[in-house]
Amino acid sequence: MREIPLSNCERQFILQALAEKQRLDGRQTYDYRNIKITFGTEYGCCIVELGKTRVLAQVSCELVTPKLSRPTEGIIFFNLELSPMASPTFEPGRQSELLVKLNRLLERCLRNSKCIDTESLCVVAGAKVWQIRVDLHLLNHDGNIIDVASIAAIVALSHFKRPDVSIQGEEVTVYSPEERDPIPLSIHHMPIAVSFAFFQQGTYLLVDPIEHEERVMDGLLVIAMNKHRELCTIQSSGGIMLLKDQVLRCTKIAGVKVAEITELMQKALENDKKVRKEGGKFGFAESIPNKRITAFKLDETPVDTDGVEEQVEEIVSKAEPSTLHIPKPIVRAPGTGQIGEGIQNEWMIDDLEEEEEDDEEDIVPEPAEVIQLSDSEEEEIIILEPEGTEKKGRKINSEEIPQISTRKIVQKNKNTKKQKKKGGQL
Repeated sequence: MREIPLSNCERQFILQALAEKQRLDGRQTYDYRNIKITFGTEYGCCIVELGKTRVLAQVSCELVTPKLSRPTEGIIFFNLELSPMASPTFEPGRQSELLVKLNRLLERCLRNSKCIDTESLCVVAGAKVWQIRVDLHLLNHDGNIIDVASIAAIVALSHFKRPDVSIQGEEVTVYSPEERDPIPLSIHHMPIAVSFAFFQQGTYLLVDPIEHEERVMDGLLVIAMNKHRELCTIQSSGGIMLLKDQVLRCTKIAGVKVAEITELMQKALENDKKVRKEGGKFGFAESIPNKRITAFKLDETPVDTDGVEEQVEEIVSKAEPSTLHIPKPIVRAPGTGQIGEGIQNEWMIDDLEEEEEDDEEDIVPEPAEVIQLSDSEEEEIIILEPEGTEKKGRKINSEEIPQISTRKIVQKNKNTKKQKKKGGQL
């Protein structure tokens, strides 16, 4: 399914709001959306939410033969999937340009930056090494996929623990978590991607664009950095020309955002470790409020309705006199209010009235129709009675015809039978 383009009114509205330093969700120019990190029951499984954009990350491992060029290093593989569940514009089983670009950017951000010690994944040089696979599934798309994917990938890798192994000669033994405690991965640093959207040829700049803002933007700048302000990768797309001062400004903003996100990630990892150590409840089921499996559950906002009537009277008294009658608000329950009785529902009323008029017209009885097939003096008159009566037909004289008003009379001529036999036409 192709992506539905924005109308000119929507495009102009977003650009006009950006010119007035306003965003659709009420954020400021450099504000990030709320980040929520929840872990599953297994190590290496987590869900990261950035606003309404959600990504599920799962890390797995297996023993494989190393590459010939690097016999003492393990292998790290990243795979991002864009399913139609996240957005109807994504097609299953087909790699789009966006998917290829995101996977390459993830590999440059995490694997090429050497954030994980690959030599610690070696079991037997040239024979057995650990292959770490990170699967990322986009659950809901509301813009800025690369930032959420990078956070989910590094959090899942930090949370993951591989099985312990022992070597006796050429035999390699892999122990289960019940036999030996699993071993966490050796992580040097945590690179995080920060996206910057440019509008009107670089005049306006936004951090963490949502889906509607991505459709209107002229260019995108992605900067991956760790908390030590070390630049891991940088990519510009959209064909927009940026100045050196603009890039330096974005790197400074990215350094501040990466430090805040890294602190949040470390707190989430420490809390999960503490809960598992104390034997408390953990997992996705415990993180869902009210034990409801909902995609996006918003917290209820209480509304204070105390003294509403007095406030309305004060506002009305201060306002200019008007001839209109302003009804008083009615508080039927705490947190709810009603002003006036509302307007009567007129949905389909006109159609119903037309149908009733048509029915009334159909009920009016029509006078009996007399069909004369011949002017012959010898006639046979048959009156058809309605179904359910005892007499379905009887013969009458032609003198009784004026007295019948509501029955349908069919007249036949005896000579018609003879004409039909002879092949005559009426």
